[in-house]
Amino acid sequence: MKALVLGGNGFIGSHVVDALLKSGYKVRIFDRGPELYRATLSNVDYRFAPFSDVPALAEALEGVDIVYHLISTTVPSTSNLDPVGDIEGNLVSSVRLLQLMVQKNIHRIIYLSSGGTVYGIPQALPISESHPLNPICSYGVVKAAIEKYLFMYHSLHGIQPVVLRASNPYGERQTHSGVQGVIGTFFNKVLNDEVIEIWGDGSIVRDFVYVKDLAELCVVAGNSRYTGILNAGSGTGYSIKDIINGISFVVGAEVSHLFKPGRDYDVPKVVLDISKANNELGWSPSVSLHDGLSDTWRWMRTL
Repeated sequence: MKALVLGGNGFIGSHVVDALLKSGYKVRIFDRGPELYRATLSNVDYRFAPFSDVPALAEALEGVDIVYHLISTTVPSTSNLDPVGDIEGNLVSSVRLLQLMVQKNIHRIIYLSSGGTVYGIPQALPISESHPLNPICSYGVVKAAIEKYLFMYHSLHGIQPVVLRASNPYGERQTHSGVQGVIGTFFNKVLNDEVIEIWGDGSIVRDFVYVKDLAELCVVAGNSRYTGILNAGSGTGYSIKDIINGISFVVGAEVSHLFKPGRDYDVPKVVLDISKANNELGWSPSVSLHDGLSDTWRWMRTL
């Protein structure tokens, strides 16, 4: 079996590549450039081009059995600044991908959506897959639209998608620029003896999933015959204050932090119901928050 991993040199994608190789797949990566934190792998076929490069994408799809779509050209915190760019970079390119898959008779696709943004402000917790989609940022709107196109192509052309609505992944190889990924960003602040800045009063609650657990789910979903939508998280909510306390415990010292005014696009509380992934695929996360924080901190200290 040959898998094409779109965004395979990114944070989540690199771990999906590892999991696919471990499962015996031949792997091809399509990404803008090489990985940030490790050298190229000798047993992987690399194709470097932007997602908008249709000829390069078409060539990368040749001989592929399954596609893992992990590319996003935006993040939630910046997507509202340029919704048109979000649409062009993500929605339009994803629809072009589906057209190419139909042309090349490729049916299986695993798409990484966003359980943290597509639902909007929750009406009930934990959030199940049947919860209405009411995103309040362009990132979530575009993710939801791509989901709709996936299932339109399922009805019209036999595409077989699994949509994984991931919560907040964290772990090794996550960038720590402060744009996305609070855990990596916070650890980086600690490494550099900087004060951690928290938007709001620290009461915002998120569902954090360790990246290797998420990568395992991606592969399990691809190996299955399941078609549909699954939440991908830990099923447990932790506040930003909880994360600060967890980091302090792992590093063995109280970390400096300050609170800043809250942001209007931050959903107060997101916790995913992950029972469907367990019922359909037998998957559940195996790494606790403490162990995940410890592994992340251990890796960051090697940089």
